[in-house]
Amino acid sequence: MRHGAAACALVIVAIFAVFAAIESQRTTTAHQVPQAEPQATQAATLSTNPSTSSATLASAATRAVVQDVEPTATQPTTPVAPAPAAAAPAATVQAPSPAPVQTFAQATPSATPPSGSAAPSATTSCPDNPNALGVSRVVEIDTTGGPGFGFEHFKVHDFLRPNEVVLTFDDGPWPRHTPQVLAALAAHCTKAIFFPIGKHAMWEPGILKQVAAAGHAIGSHTWSHIDLSKKGMTTEMAKEEIEKGISAVHWAAGGPTAPYFRFPALKHPPELVTYLGERNIAIFSTDFDSFDFKMRKPEQVRQAVLAKLKKFGKGIILMHDFQQATAAASADLLNDLHANGYKVVFMKPKDTVKTIASYDELILKEQKIPTASDRPTSSVVRTISE
Repeated sequence: MRHGAAACALVIVAIFAVFAAIESQRTTTAHQVPQAEPQATQAATLSTNPSTSSATLASAATRAVVQDVEPTATQPTTPVAPAPAAAAPAATVQAPSPAPVQTFAQATPSATPPSGSAAPSATTSCPDNPNALGVSRVVEIDTTGGPGFGFEHFKVHDFLRPNEVVLTFDDGPWPRHTPQVLAALAAHCTKAIFFPIGKHAMWEPGILKQVAAAGHAIGSHTWSHIDLSKKGMTTEMAKEEIEKGISAVHWAAGGPTAPYFRFPALKHPPELVTYLGERNIAIFSTDFDSFDFKMRKPEQVRQAVLAKLKKFGKGIILMHDFQQATAAASADLLNDLHANGYKVVFMKPKDTVKTIASYDELILKEQKIPTASDRPTSSVVRTISE
């Protein structure tokens, strides 16, 4: 009987050992499953997510050209309780899905602006104007290779979010009109891009220096606003028009200017587009033209801009500080933009334009009228009575 009892005991021990081994295997498997799940989920997401389409490739191209250098201006928000930790994986999977965010190829703003940035800060407050537009976002533009902006001609870089606008002004500087536009912009603590004509800049360097002092970006718009696509215009003649304009604007501004260029009449000869790309100068078209040069009343300018913004929802706006109606409309137009919920984005160039020495010399020679004397004014004109 003792042998029988011992055999029974051995059987019981063996049974317990088998059950223990089975339970240990179940426990190990249960711990391994959660580690494998995220990898499987990620693989499925990559294979089915529409962000791997050509639209995302375009977005990646835009991120290489357009970068936020200031965080989006903060707006008052209602505090929201933090989500439970268990919900985090679901939020991560769903984050790429909202179409509006993915459509506009913009890098996520960092918590703090990069050190050493000379860009104007995004602003939501303005002295003496609680309803100011300010600057909601500052983006840095890498002009390497001559990227094009403005959906009227260039379809690659769609970086503006809904209700965002970029203000641009052509054909200045001009007495009374440009200062009136500058005053309106200053009252709203906001920024714009100016595309001056070279000859105008040489005539009114003091006004262009005011534009620069106010922190606006200054591109160029040729030397004499001639159509570079017209019959008889050779490539060399066109290059001279471009380069003289760049040199004149740089001289008149008295400091660094932006590697931005806008063709007169928005006509873009392919060989000149290539040339500007080689010069690392960005080409600006527009998302819509205000056609303010056809208007005589400020109200017409305001109505035209707002009607097109209502249609497109955002955009780079083309206006002319040369035009009297635009100058007169500028203050009320900025009020209109704020009242309708639009926000201004400032396009800050990463680098400055590099002029060509031979054209720098050429525009200065053309500025001077030969005379028999080069004596300084102080030796020619002397006050003898006041």
